Amino acid sequence: MENIDRDLRSVQEVRDLARLGKIAANQLADYTEEQINKILYNMVSVAKENAVSLAKMAVEETGFGKVEDKTYKNHMASVMLYDAIKDMKTIGVIREDVHQQVIDIAEPMGLLMGIVPSTNPTSTAIFKAIIAIKSRNGIVFSPHPAALKCTLKAVNLMQDAAAAAGAPANIISSISTPTMEATNELMKHKDIAMIIATGGPGMVKASYSAGKPALGVGAGNSPAYIERTANIQKAVSNIIASKTFDHGTICASEQSIIVEECNREAVIAELKKQGGYFMTAEETKKVCKLLFKNGHTMNAKFVGRSPQVIAEAAGISIPEGTKILIGEQQGVGEEYPLSYEKLTTVIAFYTVKDWHEACELSIQLLQNGIGHTMSLHTEDRDMVMKFAKKPAARILVNTGSAQGGTGASTGLIPSFTLGCGTWGGSSVSENVTPMHLVNIKRVAYGLKDCSTLASADASFSYPELNPPGNSPSFKGLKIDCTDHEKLLSLVNEIVKAMKGAN
Repeated sequence: MENIDRDLRSVQEVRDLARLGKIAANQLADYTEEQINKILYNMVSVAKENAVSLAKMAVEETGFGKVEDKTYKNHMASVMLYDAIKDMKTIGVIREDVHQQVIDIAEPMGLLMGIVPSTNPTSTAIFKAIIAIKSRNGIVFSPHPAALKCTLKAVNLMQDAAAAAGAPANIISSISTPTMEATNELMKHKDIAMIIATGGPGMVKASYSAGKPALGVGAGNSPAYIERTANIQKAVSNIIASKTFDHGTICASEQSIIVEECNREAVIAELKKQGGYFMTAEETKKVCKLLFKNGHTMNAKFVGRSPQVIAEAAGISIPEGTKILIGEQQGVGEEYPLSYEKLTTVIAFYTVKDWHEACELSIQLLQNGIGHTMSLHTEDRDMVMKFAKKPAARILVNTGSAQGGTGASTGLIPSFTLGCGTWGGSSVSENVTPMHLVNIKRVAYGLKDCSTLASADASFSYPELNPPGNSPSFKGLKIDCTDHEKLLSLVNEIVKAMKGAN
């Protein structure tokens, strides 16, 4: 009975949050750019002030990741994001083409639903709150039950900061009693205009099945190819920094390293030098048995854990100072669990003959995280363009995938919702930004006379519309081209005849 009451309470809470959020969103829609900027600035300031405390809460509650790295995620989701979007036009006239006489006008969508994962809870909540307000939308969050407290804290901080700077009450809110019934109710609520889904494949699929527009992201399985021209020391440094960032909880992080026969030994030596531990075949089996359930579904207990925690649980001994666990693989698929996504400090290692084999292997690996991200380390630009053909929305060069994909170390806009395009069943292939949260109206002036579109168009020529029998014949007519008056008269006669045939 208690569970039933809890479910009913959560559903009623959703209905109240949606009703109040819709009222607030309608009010925010009339705010000026100056008002929005004032609200955003205060939200960013409050997020920065609480970045460390929120990171500590997230690590303590979920057990995932590292405080320092979660702090940096919160910094990315606020300070870095604000720097990237502060001059972005999201209100009123955002573009005008004087030549074509087309004016683009941005309008808010209304009330959004934001789904928050347990791996990046506070940073995702901050990020989605900021891009929602930037685009003059309200947002109601659905937190992961395993990260409820820290998510609620982040959401409440953002709402209080927004309200203190003049935003309507209830413009940012969250479910406080997360249940499947509540999440489903919110997804399908009439007042929700758009769902921004960041989470597991099941949750993303449910979002797209809710009958609402949705921005969902797919799973990642990013291969990192160290090509023969790469700076090996730098490549290994970037990969380890990325894979160990928050203990591997970012879905864009590297899941496999691909090397060539010609640089294999040098890469292995550098990986060992920088803290990589190559497991034996038996040790790899023990770790795989620990990490995966039902084939290749990852055991949440070991998401975002240090190699020391994983090694101890698996009953293997690793050197002091080990940063990542590496398992050599000879194939891809069910028999090779390490070929799948591992949001932790374990990575697969492959050796190929040349870039052709690296291409084939990358495509195979990407099938289990298609559309997301891949990286390569090379000094050959032509090689970059060859790999740019791969089915991944982010092709990252000479950088770590986790930081590169989210925009921390690249020119991409900082984002914690990374689209995978239609390859991965997503409606967006970019890093989601405020521009994905506005409706764009277009004012277009008439440039041509509708009554003479066909006759005035010199390219509109289709003889089959005027069969020979339907058009007057001027065959055999002799014309003295020196008699300008007769020539003009004849041209007028031909034009009249053509109009009559039409």
